[in-house]
Amino acid sequence: MSKKHFYLGIILAAFIGGLVAAGGFYLVRDNRSVELQALQQGQNVRFTSYLNSEDFTVPDGLNFVYAAEVTTPAVVHIRSKYDAGASGKTQSRQPRHPFEEMFPDLFGGPGQRQNPHGRGQGMPRGASGSGVIVTADGYIVTNNHVIDNASSIEVVMNDNRQYEATLVGTDPTTDIALLKIEETGLPAIKYGSSDDIKVGEWVLAVGNPYDLNSTVTAGIVSAKGRSIGILANEKGNQIESFIQTDAAVNPGNSGGALVNLKGELVGINTAIASPTGSYSGYSFAVPSVLVTKIVDDLREFGTVQRALLGVNIGNVTAELAKAEGLELNRGVYVANVNENTAAQEAGIKQGDVIVQVNGKTINTVAQLQESIATNRPGDKVKVTYYRDGKLRETTATLKNNMGTTKVVAKSEAMEVGGAMLVNLSQQDRQKYRVEGGVKLAKVGEGKWKKYNVREGFVITAVDNKAVSSVDELMTILENKKGEGTLVEGVYPDGEKVYYGMAW
Repeated sequence: MSKKHFYLGIILAAFIGGLVAAGGFYLVRDNRSVELQALQQGQNVRFTSYLNSEDFTVPDGLNFVYAAEVTTPAVVHIRSKYDAGASGKTQSRQPRHPFEEMFPDLFGGPGQRQNPHGRGQGMPRGASGSGVIVTADGYIVTNNHVIDNASSIEVVMNDNRQYEATLVGTDPTTDIALLKIEETGLPAIKYGSSDDIKVGEWVLAVGNPYDLNSTVTAGIVSAKGRSIGILANEKGNQIESFIQTDAAVNPGNSGGALVNLKGELVGINTAIASPTGSYSGYSFAVPSVLVTKIVDDLREFGTVQRALLGVNIGNVTAELAKAEGLELNRGVYVANVNENTAAQEAGIKQGDVIVQVNGKTINTVAQLQESIATNRPGDKVKVTYYRDGKLRETTATLKNNMGTTKVVAKSEAMEVGGAMLVNLSQQDRQKYRVEGGVKLAKVGEGKWKKYNVREGFVITAVDNKAVSSVDELMTILENKKGEGTLVEGVYPDGEKVYYGMAW
């Protein structure tokens, strides 16, 4: 064979091979297209990097417009003012709240307390936050730390109308306060159930960050029943079961609304987790099931009706389960049962693990606190718990911190033991630098004078039980008849005094 014939044969073979390869490719491609089409029809899948059509709409559930439109008119701007004090001196002190360190702009900051403008030592300070209108006749809920110890409170509506607000009542244990303005026909927000929202659900935060009125931000529910230790106090009765979200919340958002996509209130924005004091990831809101209960109590009684189970508790962890020989790694461990409490009367014992209250799953201390706090003294709750590896159930009748099932009505003044006892005003709380107590406005002949207790003395505790109102003090003293009691309090000059009294 000549070289010419040899090369021609190679070229012909290559050409025929190319035709065979091309035919095979198109045949495989057509079959693959049929298979892909069948897969798409069966599973309705699409690439996430593009839309092959411009004919599409945003699903109703992801449209934030409706929720924003119905909620922004019901969210107000709150401006609190603080007097520098009768002495004309500014107050140099540690922050009143943990929030003051997190939100320095909200509380005026150290610079403002030092009066950087140099206009005299009597310059009043101011604070800024948000609030939510919950009734058409002017009841507004906000955070306690937004208005605590304020000498005056101004409410600015979404349409710029301004009102002076009166303080109906506060609950520092949940950081909730209730205000009232004199107006009717207001755009009140609707309550939703924080129990019904789920992790991953869209929510909106509505408020006035940095004095920017009617600001709406969106995020999802990141967690529920979150305790972050921000409400910790000396009494140890704080209730933290926050809704955690990644909606942007900044100073000024405190007291504003957290709403679902129906525009229903599911929480009151309260705090942020941030190393800088501004938004950097997560925010926390008091759940609406707690807010509604507190608002109802403050409106009806003027004070919160706190129901207690009467146990010392802790979260069940793997380490605790191993140490105590528990057969489960969830729930709330009962470390101690207090005397004369709902838990003791219901038969709950040390070592039990509570896993449900009224059918609601309980995995953490925060969840148990929330479930109990939505009740009043005298209410019955069904408690499900484990003991010796067996699931048990009991009914507990909740009590107040005095060990009774009575609700406490708010009284402003009462004569007891020859002295006129009165509840503290906001100005008194600021002056005495106390969270609560009862003041001896006048001291006449009687028991108080016998023990040399002078006018102006503020009773803050009796036998280590905190006192926040005249009614609370009366309940304590009724149970102390014939016994020696230790009365703790403070005088206007800051002197802290203890009196041993036979009541």
